[in-house]
Amino acid sequence: MIKRPRIVVIGSANTDMVVRLPRIPKIGETVGEGIFSKSQGGKGANQSVAASRAGGDVTLVACVGEDPFGQGAINSLAQEGIHVEHMHVIRGVPTGVALITVDRFGENATSLAPGANERLSPAHIDAAESCLADAEMILIQLEIPFETAMYSIRAAHRLGIPVLFNPAPARELPRDIIKMVDTLVVNTAEAALLCKMSMKKPSDRATAARYLHSLGARRVVISMGAKGVLMMDEGEIHTIPAFPVIPVDTTGAGDVICGTLALRLAHGDTMKDAMRFASAAASLSVTKHGAQSSAPERLMIHNFLELHGGITG
Repeated sequence: MIKRPRIVVIGSANTDMVVRLPRIPKIGETVGEGIFSKSQGGKGANQSVAASRAGGDVTLVACVGEDPFGQGAINSLAQEGIHVEHMHVIRGVPTGVALITVDRFGENATSLAPGANERLSPAHIDAAESCLADAEMILIQLEIPFETAMYSIRAAHRLGIPVLFNPAPARELPRDIIKMVDTLVVNTAEAALLCKMSMKKPSDRATAARYLHSLGARRVVISMGAKGVLMMDEGEIHTIPAFPVIPVDTTGAGDVICGTLALRLAHGDTMKDAMRFASAAASLSVTKHGAQSSAPERLMIHNFLELHGGITG
């Protein structure tokens, strides 16, 4: 029987309102000929689905509103096999909503109304402590209150559970927090903010990874979109090239990287193997529409890797 590593995700659950257009409008401009769709989203929920489909036993700690969107999020995640007993329904507050515009090249722009996500508190983390203590990896992002995210990282550190931290949306972080992070995953813009660098030269990414590692993060990953991923592990810099695919929607690709990387590290893979698996999963995800709906299943990822020169365990 295949081992299913226990992953706890502490994060957001949203409803995504998506309009697909020939191009993303400029300020004050209206672009017609759009196609509308509604789907489940939120970085926490997206990463939970990615980790679950890739083979994880996943619990999500989150807040939703007492509205149809919130119940829809809980039902959808439960159908994915994700444990939802720590998803809290908050009265009088709407479920988080993201307005996403996707252009013909698959690039996207997002406006976020966090709603009930802002109500996730340290008390909710305390209520889930036994679940956290039983986890093999805890995955945290910043679409929840900053104080709750920091509290969660400190709680995981106290319990001795490794943390994969995706500080998105980007903001500056306390130095002591970075020292408690096992794996720090950022994109180029987030790395630029954390390191106070322009990131204009290709060599700047390696410099940023070394700097973040020097602050205490055991591993550092900088995702670069179609250029692949740069990572620092055990003091060494490695680049994992992107797989050749034709993207139709990049929404949620970063969340697929985080969810599947956390899963494979918890499974015991080396960082290189885990990152190659995560990169393959993200490459597959951008060939389909949607954030959660595009997250690939474990067998699909393994088959894709086999076609591209190797498969992880």
